[in-house]
Amino acid sequence: MSDEDYCTIAETVKPAKADGPPYAECVLCREPTEYPESYKGLTLCPVCEWQEAQRTACSG
Repeated sequence: MSDEDYCTIAETVKPAKADGPPYAECVLCREPTEYPESYKGLTLCPVCEWQEAQRTACSG
């Protein structure tokens, strides 16, 4: 398992990362994300993405 696969939401399609500004805003905290501004849909910054993965992770 790669680091990128760890703590991610299962079956979530991520947009391609942006080469540079302008970046899309995080829909939760309004901070810049790693994704291009032109991407339409739910975009989260790395911190909110990690927190969302923690909230939705399976516990067992």
